Amino acid sequence: MTQPKPLQGQRVLVTQADTFIGRALCEVLAGRGAEVVASAELLAEPGAAERVARAAGRVDVLMANLGIPAAATPAAEVGDAEWRDAFAAMVDPLPRLARVLLPAMIERRSGRILVLGSAAALRGQNRSSTYSAARGAQIAWAQAVGVEVARHGVQVNALACNFVDTPTYFPSEVQANPRFQERLRREVPLGRLVQAREVAEFAAHLCGDAAGCFVGQVFPVSGGWVVR
Repeated sequence: MTQPKPLQGQRVLVTQADTFIGRALCEVLAGRGAEVVASAELLAEPGAAERVARAAGRVDVLMANLGIPAAATPAAEVGDAEWRDAFAAMVDPLPRLARVLLPAMIERRSGRILVLGSAAALRGQNRSSTYSAARGAQIAWAQAVGVEVARHGVQVNALACNFVDTPTYFPSEVQANPRFQERLRREVPLGRLVQAREVAEFAAHLCGDAAGCFVGQVFPVSGGWVVR
């Protein structure tokens, strides 16, 4: 008799499905039996996140995959537009998605939200104040909401990624650069980039029944870069 797949019957919304970890997430989730609703829409504009969430219908799991290329502006030169744009793209969609999706999850006493974030929120880097601050806000949101809704049967957690093989942050021309290769050897104990599928497999696990005990937690996925 064929065994049911771990996410069989689960309807999963993946945002920004064609960037960051999105493509790997869609592939892995579908392989585990989930019904994947993949949205490639950028969610920075007011109303966009709500529209995508409503169009998805019933959502059992939200994969809040939100990312933009990181600016490399010295802190003293960061302008208002750069700051606003980062928060509009990576932070503002979270409460907007939650306003649509959380009430039904709470009513059903079942649901998962996983924020695909960055380890830039956990370890300082030069010339990354804007990006790190926005990523830090994502993590703070996941921790606070995770504690708030756990009593209603809903789990909210976050991944803090870095040095992951995705074209959004580490395109092929960057990976081929000898200076980057040296940096990888020097800063990442794993000695290589984490594969996007490795992140997606862990993300899928966190949304299954076997991982129902995690509340407002942040899991670094960075090949050891965070703990070095």
